[in-house]
Amino acid sequence: MTQTTKENIDTPQGLAFALSAYFLWGFLPLYMKMVDHIPASEVVAHRVLWSVPVAGLVLILLRRTKELRAAFKSPKTVLLGCMTAGLVSLNWGIYVWAIANDQALDAALGYYINPLFSILLGALLLGERLTRLQWSAIALTAVAIAILTIENGRLPLVAIALMLTWGFYALFKKSLPVGPNQGFLLEVLILTPPALGYVIYLAVTGTGHLFTGGMDTLLLMGCGVVTAVPLLLYANGAKLLRLSTIGIMQYIAPTMIMLIAVFVFDEPFGSARAIAFPLIWAALVLYSIPMLRQMKRSA
Repeated sequence: MTQTTKENIDTPQGLAFALSAYFLWGFLPLYMKMVDHIPASEVVAHRVLWSVPVAGLVLILLRRTKELRAAFKSPKTVLLGCMTAGLVSLNWGIYVWAIANDQALDAALGYYINPLFSILLGALLLGERLTRLQWSAIALTAVAIAILTIENGRLPLVAIALMLTWGFYALFKKSLPVGPNQGFLLEVLILTPPALGYVIYLAVTGTGHLFTGGMDTLLLMGCGVVTAVPLLLYANGAKLLRLSTIGIMQYIAPTMIMLIAVFVFDEPFGSARAIAFPLIWAALVLYSIPMLRQMKRSA
């Protein structure tokens, strides 16, 4: 652990890493829109495959491959890695499908409510005690989801699916006994055999998009960069920032996704969303108040 982490302070390097990660995640819908003609399952397979060399190169440069080798020798670690790998691949697939099917606003909603779902998981599964402000934030979120459900005649399934997959991913990821960089490479290596098998199947059946055209090939290969780089930047930034700082910064990406959905993709905002989103923002303000107080005390 670094000295800066022990002192629990924010560092310029950590801020630069985290901001870069969140802005890359915020602009990710623009990239995924360029591959919206390719099935989400194929895009996810390439996100896995092309992430391996990027994440592997980082570990080699950092000389931290020893932990990864040790992780593969532990059945418990591999099993937990399989769980987190499955959840993150589902999350990626839902996200890619949502962007391709003009549901970026619901994707933004899912990532907005995820922190609130995480504190609810902490209360229900880990016995963490919630403050009145946190319970109020969860209640406002429930009201917002109810409004969207009544207006649309169905639950905002994309938002809920993203919330569930990322929430449980984060929960299990906390128990993975390896560093964040090693953990990410462990996950994509676990996912590589099925991803590679699927890509080979697509090639044999003539339904794949790799090497069928210059742009599609470059975009699919680039999926590894746009997947691995922000995750690795975030992992390293989180080590050099206070948890409260990371908690506040996590709203950057869904805000950018929402703005892109409305002003670039022309997705309709609608009256229900005009009520639900401010409720979510109010809930996030309530959720953030304890963190802001902590930041003020630590300053």
